[in-house]
Amino acid sequence: MSRRRRGRKTGPSHQQERWLITYADLLTLLLIFFVIMYGVSSVDEEKYEAVSASLQTTFQAGSNILDGGPKITGEAGQQIPGSGGNKQGDNADPEPEKDPDNAVMTERERQFREQEQQMQNFLETIQSYVTTNNLQDQIFVADKPQGISITLSDRFLFDVGQADLKSGAAGILDRLSSLFGTVDAMISIEGHTDNQPIRGGRYGDNWELSGARALSVLRYFIDVRKLDPAQFQYAGYADTRPVGDNATAEGRQQNRRVEITVLRQLRADTAAEAVVKANPGE
Repeated sequence: MSRRRRGRKTGPSHQQERWLITYADLLTLLLIFFVIMYGVSSVDEEKYEAVSASLQTTFQAGSNILDGGPKITGEAGQQIPGSGGNKQGDNADPEPEKDPDNAVMTERERQFREQEQQMQNFLETIQSYVTTNNLQDQIFVADKPQGISITLSDRFLFDVGQADLKSGAAGILDRLSSLFGTVDAMISIEGHTDNQPIRGGRYGDNWELSGARALSVLRYFIDVRKLDPAQFQYAGYADTRPVGDNATAEGRQQNRRVEITVLRQLRADTAAEAVVKANPGE
């Protein structure tokens, strides 16, 4: 009986060489990987030379730290190598830069402080005058945030329904005139009335009467006492700003008044505001 020799089955040659395709792909990927790594790690020669020169300059200038030389951060009177020299000498402090805005603000602060001192002196003087002459029931002085307020009763200044000053009003107005020259500030004069309508007479309503009374006080200061008109402003508010109850006779009497306020405002600022209002487009 003859034996048949069993041989290994062999397939087509292209099936036996499939591993070569995978191997070739792997080599290609490795090549791409190393090309990318080389590209990322390439050295910029210009930057390298610049950094190298900077380090050499730093460490070659001056003495060694271990030998007692200057520290890298520098000390008083010493200079960091490569930072440039001081033209005025190693021990000279650099001159601080002048800030024009700060200089202006400093000047304004000085002016405001001087004005505040003037106003405090003014307040003490007028309070002493009122106490000495027993005028507490006709003149009221108060230190308010906007300035020093002197309230004059209409009984002290005017006849009923009139805006012409009484002869007895000259004393306090003269005293105020002499004090206004000691204060570099704007002065506001305001006329006020009660809510009772005006029946007949020269003025049509309380608006006209309050404005006329404020103007009469202003005219006395600038026409009789020859004070600077630029230092004053005036207004009439009728019965719109009461300080007392108009339902009572006492309250209405409190409302009929002239208020003179020495404002906490520099005259230069007021003049600048006036220019802006007159020329809004500039």
